Amino acid sequence: MNGNVKVLVVGGGYGGVTAANSLARRDGVSVTLVNPRPDFVERIRLHQLVTGSDDAVESFGKVLGANVRLVVDTATRIDAADRQVSLAGGGTVGYDYLVYAVGSGAAGPGVPGAAEFAHWVSDLEGAQRLRTALAAAPASAPVTVVGAGPTGLETAAELAEAGRKVTLVCGDVLGPSLHARVRRPIARRLAKLGVTVLDGPGAQVTEVTQDAVRLDDGRVLPGAVTIWTAGFRVPDLAARSGLRTDAEGRLLTDTTLTSVDDERIVAAGDAGVMPDHPFRMSCQAAVQLGPAAADTILRRIAGKRTAPVRMFFAGQCLSLGRKEGVTQFSYPNDKVNALSISGGPGAGVKEIACRFTLNKLVSGARKASSRASHGDRTDRPESPQPEDPTTPSGTRRAA
Repeated sequence: MNGNVKVLVVGGGYGGVTAANSLARRDGVSVTLVNPRPDFVERIRLHQLVTGSDDAVESFGKVLGANVRLVVDTATRIDAADRQVSLAGGGTVGYDYLVYAVGSGAAGPGVPGAAEFAHWVSDLEGAQRLRTALAAAPASAPVTVVGAGPTGLETAAELAEAGRKVTLVCGDVLGPSLHARVRRPIARRLAKLGVTVLDGPGAQVTEVTQDAVRLDDGRVLPGAVTIWTAGFRVPDLAARSGLRTDAEGRLLTDTTLTSVDDERIVAAGDAGVMPDHPFRMSCQAAVQLGPAAADTILRRIAGKRTAPVRMFFAGQCLSLGRKEGVTQFSYPNDKVNALSISGGPGAGVKEIACRFTLNKLVSGARKASSRASHGDRTDRPESPQPEDPTTPSGTRRAA
């Protein structure tokens, strides 16, 4: 590659980090990553943060290549015409190509009182506030978890294993994304932990108050803490920047992950969508989409034909406390089948999956960092220096 191509990655989750490390391995490419937090969040462990079995945080110095410039700030607008991104802390960052990897968070519940009184566990700050709220509540006080997807199941089981009295409100069916046979060992484990499961007709939440949850059949569930885990949303950065999105706010892309509005913008992770080839919002998808987004950009820089992304899914791993879990297997297209591993082995598979994912990020960081330690450094990022007061607030390099 001739010259130096500037790539800006917006978002430091699984998709953003894998994209940044893949790009940083190539000569002639300088990579900047903008993220609102100074550390990487292991989102798949946030339910463990709530009970204290893990802090769900790793240093960016561990998972991000040393030759990736890290800017700790929040992107507020993408100016595609001028190829620059405005930051909440002031100033802008320019780019030749942009990776849109802003991730997802808790969906707006749209239920009276939920925004005011419910907690969530889909991001670091929400999980930390939830842990504080639980610490302030008596150990015997009832806790209500709304939503029986993977996050709801894991959170309910984690809390129940820690001794909390938990009610899980499914809204419809327990584990809607799972095969009917796989729901059975999950139901048995929750029963063993003492979790009260409410599903089927009448199990829709219609109101949340400070100390209770009301269902559509009139039942009122007293509770000291309510946790909302039903659904995800994405930040509205793309829409605010004039880029086309779907109804959920995800950046519309073609099958190469390229924005339908601008070939210089490529998506990675939950915040993008290929309308004709939708994928499940998940860590499993993000770690594939990050390198795929990088590949699209590198091919475009080299003047090569871009290739459609190919996704491969193996299943879903759920921890049901620290001692048991369930692994739901799927076909490569993410359609679930009846095969599963449960009990202690299921918990073991989930832990292996978590460690493997982190180790994959660490390995990617090492490979990216090795580029900076070889050859002529005239077109390499400089070694870490004291912060320049003219740069945006919070700018630093990964250690």
